[in-house]
Amino acid sequence: MKKIILFLFFIGSISAFSQEKFTLSGTISEVSSGETLFGVNVIIPSLQTGTVTNQYGYYSITLPKGNYEIIYSSIGFATQKIEVALLENVKNDLELTTDTESLDEVVIEADAEKLNIRNAQMSVNTLSSSTIKKIPVVLGEVDVIKAITMLPGVTSAGEGASGFNVRGGAADQNLIMLDEATLYNSSHLFGFFSVFNPDAIKDLTLYKGGIPARYGGRISSVLDIYQKDGNKREYHATGGIGLVASRLLLEGPIKKDTASFLVGGRSSYAHLFLPLFDNDNVAYFYDLNTKLSYNLNDNNRLYLSGYFGRDVFEISDSFSNSFGNTTLNLRWNHLYSDKLFSNLSLIYSDYYFGLALNFVGFDFDSGIQNLNLKYDFTHFLSNNIDLRYGVNSIYYKFNPGDVNPTSEDSGINPFKLTDKYAWENAAYLDADIEVSDKITVQAGLRLSTFNRLGQDELYLYENDNPIFYNQELDIYQKVNPIDTISFDRSETIKSFANLEPRLAISYLLNDDSSIKASYNRMTQYVHLISNTTSPTPFDIYAPSGKYIEPQLADQVAMGYFRNFKNYSLEVETFYKEVKNRLDYVDDADLIANDALEQILLKGEARAYGLEVLLRKNKGKFQGWIAYTLSKSEQRTPGRTPTESGINNGDWYNSAWDKTHDLSITGQYEYSKKWSFGANFIFQTGRPTTYPEAQYEYNGAIIPVYEARNSSRLSPFHRMDLSATWTPKPESTKRWKGEWVFSIYNAYNQKNAASISFRENTDIGQNEAVRLSIFGIIPSITYNFKF
Repeated sequence: MKKIILFLFFIGSISAFSQEKFTLSGTISEVSSGETLFGVNVIIPSLQTGTVTNQYGYYSITLPKGNYEIIYSSIGFATQKIEVALLENVKNDLELTTDTESLDEVVIEADAEKLNIRNAQMSVNTLSSSTIKKIPVVLGEVDVIKAITMLPGVTSAGEGASGFNVRGGAADQNLIMLDEATLYNSSHLFGFFSVFNPDAIKDLTLYKGGIPARYGGRISSVLDIYQKDGNKREYHATGGIGLVASRLLLEGPIKKDTASFLVGGRSSYAHLFLPLFDNDNVAYFYDLNTKLSYNLNDNNRLYLSGYFGRDVFEISDSFSNSFGNTTLNLRWNHLYSDKLFSNLSLIYSDYYFGLALNFVGFDFDSGIQNLNLKYDFTHFLSNNIDLRYGVNSIYYKFNPGDVNPTSEDSGINPFKLTDKYAWENAAYLDADIEVSDKITVQAGLRLSTFNRLGQDELYLYENDNPIFYNQELDIYQKVNPIDTISFDRSETIKSFANLEPRLAISYLLNDDSSIKASYNRMTQYVHLISNTTSPTPFDIYAPSGKYIEPQLADQVAMGYFRNFKNYSLEVETFYKEVKNRLDYVDDADLIANDALEQILLKGEARAYGLEVLLRKNKGKFQGWIAYTLSKSEQRTPGRTPTESGINNGDWYNSAWDKTHDLSITGQYEYSKKWSFGANFIFQTGRPTTYPEAQYEYNGAIIPVYEARNSSRLSPFHRMDLSATWTPKPESTKRWKGEWVFSIYNAYNQKNAASISFRENTDIGQNEAVRLSIFGIIPSITYNFKF
């Protein structure tokens, strides 16, 4: 590692001796709120070079001594040009206005787009909060997760299902972060809504491949979301009132231009009307976003942000379920010099799941907690080399389950599944290197370690084998433990260490097009133990350890990128392999299981495909067409030649394999009062397993199933429409409002969420029954701000 750093410093110093250079740096923010802006292009046309601001709005670029015209450009903001005499280091903080009119718009945007073409980063999509709010969604509630499933390579498990799948990966293989804190469940109401309040979001970035070394812990993707800091100059309120949910966000200065606050809340209330229909069931959610920001001085900023969300689901007086996330993050931004920016974060994250079965008489609680300390540095080493490096350390506590009786006459005895503990550490180095006018490289290396710490009881098995293969019955069976052993919390049961190299290269064909390639190795130490197609609140998280090995993924991707006139085109192909992918024996029992190793087998997975994204970025009509052609498979062969494994050890379709995925999204600004939006989605049906025969045994009908996931549901498709009416767009009053009219599933397509089989007692024959969750759903929402 030291040799790499010294080598990079040596490269950066070669040109430094040949010509005197100085550094231009600063922070870019929005003029009306003081909100820092991420991804602003800082362009120096005379040198055909530039840079972009980081997540905290900071930029730094080193140039030869001289006079320059500097252009600051960002979508949705007026472009600014300034003249700078770079005769010494210059700090230039700048504020951009939201006025998009600019005399030099075409020239400047061309320069900005060239930076994106030149950048080695690929397989990345960014969406602004304003773009997300224009996409029609179910029940009129703006949804971040639904928005990203409109991008190539990203699919959902279906209507009413939580989570999302990226490039043929499982939902638990996505790292989802809100202000750097990990979220373990990204949905409300079992997937109908996401946990992200659109009013509180500043920006989001989805990494599908070529993932920088600063990210780790998951093997498919990273969804990195930042909340707004809060308005430092004026008090404002933003909100919306819908048919089933409403939201309100307040922000403003605590001390003008120095400190600010943000607090936002959402809640659904459809359950309040159920008693009118003689229905005792309850299903609702609520969440709270908070943030405090404080500028100590020009070189130091503090942030304290948090999120709290809960879902409640009750069926009469017999069943109740509560689950949700809690996060807290204390951050310190410090500028050591105009070339060295740092961020120190202390982060707490908790996912809780509670279940009460009143008709049985017991409560069940489970969850996962972690405490994360991370220190990241951005080092603008030279005009050609930017370094990012840092360390992080995460302490985990896993609560797989705690059962307690709810009354004295309950027949349930209290018992506690064994808590598990782990410690994950990592150090990384990322380098962005402009090798020549045509070649840009992003190289990184991450060293990750994982220690499974001591616990009260660990089962031991003969020959360390917790599963027995019964060759006569061709089934896997549990093995009884021969003993248990207890460890002190400070002891290590099992440790792992992995090097994770990352590399991305861009070759500039001309000013408007480039080809890119990337490779990354990722390691995942925490696993979601679930045999459903999408995460549910009943799922359990488990750490790697004595019987569960970390998942390892290798992904390569190549792509062609082009900007032309008002459009951009991205074409990528990828191939991904996963080792140690967990699979489940038939009839696996996951609930309240203290010996998960008895139902898990180790397999492998692979995914490959082609992605196309065509965007229209300018004009009254904007949008994109995204198409993905892909394959996702997994295989679990027998551990010995006599074992059959799963599906006879053959490759079979993963539960999230969808051959074709087409999404079309468009927004049209008809006038200042009216704008319209539309989506169309088509996906190949999800793989499923059907019974192909049956037999009778002791009076019971026993189904015989086909090979796993060898059939499919019917293709999924729907169209969504929306219209936004702003009654007084030119009003100078502080109160501004708009009405959003939307139709989800406009042509009332009855998409199959699942197919079940039953006997029709009237005719005495078996029949297939299709479950469809949504038909056509009209909705209306009133959004306001003041």
